[in-house]
Amino acid sequence: MHREKFKPLGGPDGGNGGRGGDVRLVVDPQVHTLLDFHFRPHANAGNGKPGMGDNRSGANGDDLELAIPDGTVILDENGAIVADMVGTGTTFVAAQGGRGGLGNAALASKARKAPGFALLGEPGQERELVLELKSVADVGLVGFPSAGKSSLVSVLSAAKPKIADYPFTTLAPNLGVVQTVPGRVGERLAAIDAFTIADVPGLIPGASEGRGLGLDFLRHIERCAVLAHVVDCATLEPDRDPVADIEVLEAELAAYQPALDDDHGLGDLAHRPRIIILNKTDIPEAADLADIVEADLAAFGWPIYRVSAVSREGLRELAFALAKQVREYREANPKQEARRAVIRPKAVDAAEFTVAPDPQVPGGFIVRGDRPERWIRQTQFDNDEAVGYLADRLNRLGVEDELMRLGAEPGAPVTVGDVSFDWEPTTPTGDDVPVTGRGTDIRLDRSDRIGATERRAARKLRREHHEEWDHLGGGGGDDRADDDHDVDGESGR
Repeated sequence: MHREKFKPLGGPDGGNGGRGGDVRLVVDPQVHTLLDFHFRPHANAGNGKPGMGDNRSGANGDDLELAIPDGTVILDENGAIVADMVGTGTTFVAAQGGRGGLGNAALASKARKAPGFALLGEPGQERELVLELKSVADVGLVGFPSAGKSSLVSVLSAAKPKIADYPFTTLAPNLGVVQTVPGRVGERLAAIDAFTIADVPGLIPGASEGRGLGLDFLRHIERCAVLAHVVDCATLEPDRDPVADIEVLEAELAAYQPALDDDHGLGDLAHRPRIIILNKTDIPEAADLADIVEADLAAFGWPIYRVSAVSREGLRELAFALAKQVREYREANPKQEARRAVIRPKAVDAAEFTVAPDPQVPGGFIVRGDRPERWIRQTQFDNDEAVGYLADRLNRLGVEDELMRLGAEPGAPVTVGDVSFDWEPTTPTGDDVPVTGRGTDIRLDRSDRIGATERRAARKLRREHHEEWDHLGGGGGDDRADDDHDVDGESGR
């Protein structure tokens, strides 16, 4: 309450509390991994500051923005997709800050001119989310382990992936940027094209069912516009040949259904454009094998290119062919922009709450709704005036009328949020309640403590009883002093 010289009726002046900060995930082109979340999995935004006297509102909490790479998929704790973060600047509110409380200055009204309570601030939202990165690349290189995919990425771009002579050297996709140099290709002058290429770790039969690390690898080619089969023509395994390798991989790609078809609009992997790359043709035996199988591979109907990552043979033609297919895809599918927030206003006649019988408490009811549950969180239940204000709000919302319509009896247990109380249908509303002391409400004054008037009447009655008893000759000593002592001690309390 405002207290100042010459202003005896200053009135309430408690300011409102500040809201809590939001935790936001923002796509940043300079971020390429989710490694920071592995070491720091918990993130908290700033807290709002409490309101102060002289109608000073508390400061809002600082928002926390976390940078994530393009192509991150956000899932909830049940595995359902919450957001697909594609496009620089795309923002997702991972956890929303709680609303600030209201000071008593904001709660003053004609019927309640000096509120002795405030509304509590709401706690911020807590969520457990799973972040999954699906590489965003124009071209995806697929093939068996040790087919030479990482070597091709290293010579086509400036990327430096790990290269070794054992299977599954690559455990995570390697991204590289390929830029074609102007020059004459065929009968036309090629333009400068730049596209990204991804080295997808090796696939094996059964990858679409989770064998090996298949699912971990396949998810990275969901967004690729062009798929390139890299065939190892120098393999020493007797039971493998280029045609069988492509058939096995095509079966796995056809069996794997991307989870985000509706979001990125590229369709099933089986319908993506293809290119066949016969690798390691600098080896004489590999070149002979390429001559033998090239006619059989032509039956797939896809372009075929012979290359060598060591001698750089055929890399220029391959780069222009990939650039052409990427260019055609971009013309058919414009680049995605940052997704805007979708606002869905609530219908005018939408129900603010629902009342249903409590299945666990006979004769009880449960009230559900955003507004009633929010009011419960804002109420100070150790303040009778605040509880009375809550009762008035629920009554004006129509909760009491709905309980009466459903046949609720007086004293029926009613649960709203985490709080249960006994329903009293005859409780008057705030406009009809006489004003009492600040922080009190006469409707909730059910104290069993004996007041001073009752104590004086009881003391007088006991004295008359002792005097009558002494007049009849009963009893011994006079115990009025003890009575007076007890009464005085009680009144002192």
